[in-house]
Amino acid sequence: MFQTQIDIPHSSLEIMYESRVMTLGSCFSDNIGRKMTNAYFQADINPFGVLYNPVSILNSIELILQNKQFTTEDLFENNSVWQSFSHSSLFSDISAGGCLNKINDHLLASSLAFQQTNFLLITFGTAWVFEEKESGSVVSNCHKLPANRFVRRRLSVDEIMSGYKALLLKLQALLPNLHIIFTVSPIRHFKDGAHENNLSKSTLLLAIAEIQEQFQQVHYFPAYEIQLDELRDYRFYASDMMHPSDVAVDYIWSRFLETYFSPETIQLMKELEQLNAGLSHRPLHPGSVEFLKFKESTEKKKTELVNKYPFLSNRF
Repeated sequence: MFQTQIDIPHSSLEIMYESRVMTLGSCFSDNIGRKMTNAYFQADINPFGVLYNPVSILNSIELILQNKQFTTEDLFENNSVWQSFSHSSLFSDISAGGCLNKINDHLLASSLAFQQTNFLLITFGTAWVFEEKESGSVVSNCHKLPANRFVRRRLSVDEIMSGYKALLLKLQALLPNLHIIFTVSPIRHFKDGAHENNLSKSTLLLAIAEIQEQFQQVHYFPAYEIQLDELRDYRFYASDMMHPSDVAVDYIWSRFLETYFSPETIQLMKELEQLNAGLSHRPLHPGSVEFLKFKESTEKKKTELVNKYPFLSNRF
């Protein structure tokens, strides 16, 4: 077999349908989160939008813990659009009120959900950060503002480690049953060249290794290594040759399932996927006898699953 297999022992952790999950970080955490919600898991996906660097992710968790409510003073206007340096452009709006509603509604929901979260999936994308010169703060998104407004630099392992040590000690006290699964995004950042990309990824990997050594509730899933070694072929990259292809994302997701899900949970997930296909079916002839029978059969399967697994009652 022309492949280097990554050995991933089955984890003692078990993500179940009763579990609550939150994902924070790069596009990879977005991909995994979507996979989970599509399979009817309880997952809050990137409540600030896609985040790339460890500092922005840490700051976002702090804001969730504070149940921070944003005001107009936390926003800025550029080209008639109101935006936040803490959020992606998904939260931007042509009015300050519209922007604040998006931000605060999501933040309130995430703050409440976080109190019951069992698994926090954090995906680091890059060790490079942008600091706004005026405030000296690391921003989550530059929103295409002029480059001279920011200082760009690479974080050190010690910086990442010290910040997360303080955060994890706080989380230990507040949420003793919370487990954190770190990953490093397999997406390559070649803006500065191959060497700088490797230095950035190495910084992230070293920081996570040090964090994991000090905290029992911290775990690591090798998404980055799977992409680079098991899927070491450009067939498994998108057309930009930087992002994993859909096939690669599906494969990494399957390895994630093997690691953190029981056979019973995976079987239920397959049953729900079949049910979802039936519920999502759009017939050519909605009034036909065949479709009415199909619809009745699908509803029967849904009722049977809910009766067997009552915790699914609010998932449809």
